Amino acid sequence: MKIALLYGTETGTTEMLCEDLEGHLGGDHEVEMADLGDTDPTSLDGDSLHLILCSTYGDGELPATAQPFAQALIDAGADLSGIRFAIFGLGDSTYETFNEGSQKLAELLVKHGAKQVGDRTTYDAMSGDMPEDSAFPWAEERIAEAEPLFAAS
Repeated sequence: MKIALLYGTETGTTEMLCEDLEGHLGGDHEVEMADLGDTDPTSLDGDSLHLILCSTYGDGELPATAQPFAQALIDAGADLSGIRFAIFGLGDSTYETFNEGSQKLAELLVKHGAKQVGDRTTYDAMSGDMPEDSAFPWAEERIAEAEPLFAAS
């Protein structure tokens, strides 16, 4: 399966997790990784499952690298009806706006027609778990959910 790993980050933690996930999935799938800040929403490939990892910044805002993507999506009014994605949020539950960045991004993608595969999964930095302990199973479950969808199209 073709997988586009996209990340939005403020401090680089999400990018590092994305790199780990790329290594984890790379043996079984065709994986490309990109920063959302370098991604034009109109160039998303309908033949790929988009696995998006996104942190939260400030008062529940998108992180710095996800903001240009979101703004370009809004400005272009892009139709993403052929796009399938799953989203994984990273955050800290001591903040009232825990994981709102990933929620906002998911809502924006759906608003522009993209189809979400599975529920949004969130990682809490206060849990004491490593983020890959949640992200690897999340990715594998979403890929398993998406494979029949891509086989049918």
